[in-house]
Amino acid sequence: MLPKIIIHNAVSVDGRIDGFEADMGQYYGLANRWRAEAMLSGTGTMLSAEWPEEVPDWCFEAAKAMGMDEHPLKLVVVDSRGKFKLWHLAKLQPWWKSHAVLCSESTPKEHLEYLEGEGIEYIIAGGDKVDLRAALEELASRYDVKTVRVDSGGTLNGLLLREGLVDEVSILIEPCLVGGEVITSFHQSADIDVKNLRLKHCEKVENGLVWLMYEVVKG
Repeated sequence: MLPKIIIHNAVSVDGRIDGFEADMGQYYGLANRWRAEAMLSGTGTMLSAEWPEEVPDWCFEAAKAMGMDEHPLKLVVVDSRGKFKLWHLAKLQPWWKSHAVLCSESTPKEHLEYLEGEGIEYIIAGGDKVDLRAALEELASRYDVKTVRVDSGGTLNGLLLREGLVDEVSILIEPCLVGGEVITSFHQSADIDVKNLRLKHCEKVENGLVWLMYEVVKG
């Protein structure tokens, strides 16, 4: 059985997910409401993040304040090609208590050996690329994951939406306009791919932000 999948993104008023400084306190404060068992990210998101060798004390204090000790969160990364090789640094972060990688049969054997050496669990699903449906079903079954929060960019979000795997979409609108000729959206696809949504919640939060929560209309 599939877990509940919730996409959560911060966007500018003109729909971009980059080019501005998001209010991370509000972003993760809202994200923590779902008490998800797992957070799903793509390789691009992981590669673009900063992974310090020494984690500041405030990170541990913030993680404790968010209840990470009482409600452990598993970091799950889609990485069929074995591109992310900074697990020794990612494991230092207090935001997650365990880790797993979604791989495919085409994932290089040496990368699987690297994951094993780092103590990172992995799920193999799919041939040339990760079969997201099968991988998420296995994630739910193996680790008793009932809710997955997707914290990623437009590529993985788009794949999940196109395959009909997303149940809800959460958008935190930042009070800014970014501009630019190329819009980096939280839902990217090669072709126009309209997904109908049903508004569940609308709330004005601190610092002029607006939080919208939608149910994905399926079928």
